[in-house]
Amino acid sequence: MADKDQSFILPDRAGALASYPHARRVGDLIFVSGISSRRPDNTHEGVTIDSDGTVHKDIREQTRAVLRNIDVILKAAGSGIEDVVDITVFLVDMSDYKGMNEIYNTFFKAATGPTRTTVAVHQLPHPNLLVEMKAVAHAPVG
Repeated sequence: MADKDQSFILPDRAGALASYPHARRVGDLIFVSGISSRRPDNTHEGVTIDSDGTVHKDIREQTRAVLRNIDVILKAAGSGIEDVVDITVFLVDMSDYKGMNEIYNTFFKAATGPTRTTVAVHQLPHPNLLVEMKAVAHAPVG
């Protein structure tokens, strides 16, 4: 079982772009940093690039990758996606809201899922990113 106060930096996940952990556990809460669909090799799930350089971005695939990444991080910290109690979604374009929700709703149900805030942001750390999420989860101590 994880310590009651601990930072988690997972070597098999995309590294932070500054000095912060993937997650920090304090007591029975785990705070997950903003997570995107970025892979450890700095490519992005939900992004394809044609031979002519045209970039295609898929909000559904990016959302699925973000939530899977959050689940992996939470499992390393002694919890899981099912234990998320609050989540914040950052969308570059609110026209992606419907597609993001389609995938989000496969991970969570209204009666048992987390509270949520969704905001539009001007941009994320890479132009290929459409969505980023941060979360707070519960994990029993001991």
